[in-house]
Amino acid sequence: MSAPHRTPQDAAGFPTDLDGAARTDPSRTGPPRSGPARSAAARPAPRPRSRWAGPAWGLFGVLVTVAVWWAFTHAAAGASTMIAAFQPERMPGAVASLFERGVVVQDGLTSLWRLLCGLGVATGLGVPLGLLIGSYRRFRWTSAPVVQFLRMVSPLSWAPVAVALLGVGNAPVIFLVAAAAVWPITMNTAAGVAALDPLHLRVAETLGATPAERLRTVVLPSIRPFVMTGVRLALGISWVVIVPAEMLGVSSGLGYEILNARDRLAYDEMLVVILVIGLLGMALDGLAQWLLREPRPRR
Repeated sequence: MSAPHRTPQDAAGFPTDLDGAARTDPSRTGPPRSGPARSAAARPAPRPRSRWAGPAWGLFGVLVTVAVWWAFTHAAAGASTMIAAFQPERMPGAVASLFERGVVVQDGLTSLWRLLCGLGVATGLGVPLGLLIGSYRRFRWTSAPVVQFLRMVSPLSWAPVAVALLGVGNAPVIFLVAAAAVWPITMNTAAGVAALDPLHLRVAETLGATPAERLRTVVLPSIRPFVMTGVRLALGISWVVIVPAEMLGVSSGLGYEILNARDRLAYDEMLVVILVIGLLGMALDGLAQWLLREPRPRR
């Protein structure tokens, strides 16, 4: 008798891929939809897609956005000096000013270092916790109320506690980033363990593998896609959290630079920093997709 199928819902409390389950569920063997059957030969051949179609449409979207930005800021410039400072043609001068002062590169590297430290702490805590939640039912039942409560608390609500306990500087920012990143990693790891086929573990146990060997050779390779998805989700959440976190008692970082530009009434520089945050976030997500991709089998 085959082992019962377990879904990620057992560990995480909710299914992770309803659409994918519906597409691949072998139990959905109902009668075919009514209508005339069409042979494969009668179907029109798909049009070949250009490799540049996607980037071209993306560039078109950027140009439309810049045009709308230019039109809005010029139309509303008379009502607000801040909106006038946001005009696109003022961005090159603001960029030059920031680079002359050397704050963009320095603050960007500082923010990235804090982000990596927070992600490292979150991964070191989230993966073992997810393994426990997914592997042991009693531990899952016991920890469920606490985990569900903590993951629903905004990480920024811990800011006064972090500053009071850790003081000002890098430590509270790293703490807030880790508090935001730990739950996506934990829940996805638990979902990966719950989706693991028990037959694989039984085979390894039959072959005499120790618990440590089963963890290294069966569990960790099987849950790798789940963990990588959790890390990518955590990266996006952490990058959003780190900006307001750097507005609390620190004198460096991109979040601090936004406040600094606002206090100097340099609204054009403030917008440039916001644009840099968005561009760095896109670059980080693209880098994460490339690093966390599935390895191709060797031929």
